[in-house]
Amino acid sequence: MCEIPFGQTVTYGGMAKRIEEMRQGLSLQQSKMSAQAVGGAVGWNPICIIVPCHRVVGANGNLTGYGGGMHNKIALLKHEGLDLSQLFLR
Repeated sequence: MCEIPFGQTVTYGGMAKRIEEMRQGLSLQQSKMSAQAVGGAVGWNPICIIVPCHRVVGANGNLTGYGGGMHNKIALLKHEGLDLSQLFLR
């Protein structure tokens, strides 16, 4: 999460794919990572402001999950200058 640039978002699925690629590069074994597993790990982030988990969104721009409260996730994304018109709450 620390590699997600200021003012940008990634999806849980995108993070899962990146982790798979990194793990496969370290060994010859196939490695599977699910978006749900990434979501579980992101949910355990105890330092939400320092490690920017607010930049991780669900598939298709779904604003999902944030330990600091959804209103704070939205406020942080706005502060970073994101165009929230492509994001939504289910």
